[in-house]
Parts: sequence; C-alpha cells; structure tokens
Amino acid sequence: MKILAVGMNYAEHNKELNNTFLPKEPVIFSKPESALLREGKPFFVPDFAERFDYETEIVVRINRLGKNIAERFAYRYYDEITVGIDITARDLQQQLRKEGLPWDICKGFDGSAVIGDFVNKSEFEDINNLNFSLQIDQQTVQKGCTRDMIFSIDQIIAYASRFFTLKTGDLIFTGTPAGIRQIEEGQLLEGYIESRKLLETKIK
Repeated sequence: MKILAVGMNYAEHNKELNNTFLPKEPVIFSKPESALLREGKPFFVPDFAERFDYETEIVVRINRLGKNIAERFAYRYYDEITVGIDITARDLQQQLRKEGLPWDICKGFDGSAVIGDFVNKSEFEDINNLNFSLQIDQQTVQKGCTRDMIFSIDQIIAYASRFFTLKTGDLIFTGTPAGIRQIEEGQLLEGYIESRKLLETKIK
C-alpha cells in the first residue's frame, strides 16, 4: 500500500504560503506506509522540528488496479472517502525548500498521515462539491470544499496513474485549503465531511 498526496491544490492555501503561481499539473509527493495514523490513535509530537502544522484534506482509497487511467473513467477507481490530516514539519520544510532539498522527512515521518473512518462516496450528493472541516477543542479552525480544488479528484487519479500503478488500498490525499496552523500538545483534533465526524486524534 502506498500513500500519494497533492501539494498546492487550493489557491488560497498557496497564497498563505506565499506561493504566487498556480501549478499546471498536480504536484505529487508520497508518504511511506509507516506515516499512517488511524483508528483514533494519538499523535505524539516529535522532537526534530519546532513547528508541526495540520493540513486537513479529503482522502480517497483506490479500489482496483489501474495504470494510465483516463480522466473520464477515474471515478470507477475509488468508492470510499474520508477526511485526513497531512501533518507537516513546517520549519523543517522551509529549510529544505531554501536549500532545494527533497521534502520527504518533513512530510513522511511516522504518524504524519492521519486518516479517519472511510465511508462510501455514494452517501454524498456531489463529490465535487463536498464540504469538510477540522475542529480543535470543538472550535472550527479549517474549512474547505472540493469545488475549490485546482485539480479535481478524477484529474488527480488520472495524472498519478501515468507515473504509478494504482493498487487496491492505495490512499490519495487531495490537498489542503487555507487555514493551516500549528498544533499544540493537549489539543483534540476532529475531522468532518459535511456534518459527519470521521476523524479524531489527540495531540500528545
């Protein structure tokens, strides 16, 4: 099982990170399987960076083998979605960017891919107009809608399958909207799709 993720997929998020350009194609990076954090397990703040940010995202799970998938058929390759958190070591990422180095250690460390419970996409009226949010200690801190994606879920799947054979169980994090902030020990993070709570993790 592999985890693929999309960077810079919401224009407002790009602005808050001072990225002034819009990508012409999806920006794909990966996380190892050891990054996965699920079943409500807590996230333990590592000691190798000073700032860790939450990035709330819609996550899709691939349900069949696919390579070079046409965009018009991409909807057939996933039937379940959830909300996830791409936890980023932000100060480390900024240092790596400045030096022109890869992002792997700031994005792929253990526990950095938090996922909630998966639900069938048929339970939602329109995947391309789907609201999701994150609450910290019962206060909404980040909100997004899939209609604001630069690249849709189907476009992401089609593009990624040009480079990677997608296999059953693979996960794709589809990008975060504006509103990222630093996490702190003691916080309770809860992720929602529409009004449905699917994710919970405690920061320790």
